[in-house]
Amino acid sequence: MLNLFGALDNPTKGHVLVNGHDIGALSREQVAYLHCHSVGYIFQSFNLIPVMTALENVTLPMVFAGLTSDESRDKGMELLAKVGLGDRHSHKPFELSGGQQQRVAVARALVFDPKLVLMDEPLGALDKQLREQMQYEIKHIHENLGITVVYVTHDQSEALTMSNRIAVFDDGIIQQLATPSDLYERPENSFVAQFIGENNKLTGTVIEEANGTCTVVLETGEQVKANPINIRGTNSPTMLSLRPERVFLNPCQGECDTTVSGRVAELIYLGDHIRTRMLVCGRDDFIVKVPNAMRQSGLVPGQQVPLGWRTEDCRALDMPETV
Repeated sequence: MLNLFGALDNPTKGHVLVNGHDIGALSREQVAYLHCHSVGYIFQSFNLIPVMTALENVTLPMVFAGLTSDESRDKGMELLAKVGLGDRHSHKPFELSGGQQQRVAVARALVFDPKLVLMDEPLGALDKQLREQMQYEIKHIHENLGITVVYVTHDQSEALTMSNRIAVFDDGIIQQLATPSDLYERPENSFVAQFIGENNKLTGTVIEEANGTCTVVLETGEQVKANPINIRGTNSPTMLSLRPERVFLNPCQGECDTTVSGRVAELIYLGDHIRTRMLVCGRDDFIVKVPNAMRQSGLVPGQQVPLGWRTEDCRALDMPETV
């Protein structure tokens, strides 16, 4: 997809429009100009030249384009300041941290004020803490400069953190294109529900659909109400999608539309919440995220606990090949 956006490949069908222009119809010379002036690239490897300083790495494309040394230096210093490296302009890559090297690569991609920046897993080589820090830094750079960024990542949390819109692909087909909140809260099919975030899965058969809800009988016999999103009508199999944080333990009367019983199998302390694995409706991988509060501290493995959820949080989707 990035190759298509960068006019390195032509689509077999359809058109790729950048600012209304079909880049698939460009000549070789026009594509070369596009690469130099309208599209910036940032890759997983920083591709910095080790014998050059940060400033020299940033200004190199401008030197090739024929700009004067003063013009190149002024622009390079301006960009390094924007990414927080104005005081590191004379440092060579080996004198910079991984995050600082990545910021140099970002600055270099912005030298010609591109209309589009393509990022191919640019944080994949960084450790977790630095990766999270750079997510916010790239997001803030994007917000300050107002440039369209197409960012490829396999990291779900990274996609949710950085994006205005996310396209989830499966086998080359966009399964859903939506905002991060819509993608997480309102997945349109089982692939998206399982791919983005943690998700409880219950399988059953739709036995009734009316008034914007459906009734599903689970494989273990329980009947639950759900929000019909992607079902094939009554008597069709379905997978129910339910986020762990949408499940209530020991719900108050009237708090939930569906109530079942579960048995605590495992408790994992994660600081702000307790990840509780439970046996629910025949599944031993049902997860409930319990806030770390005093009233929830009495859970023990083997304990039977009532739990429930609201119909609006339980989405009836298509049945995947494997559940």
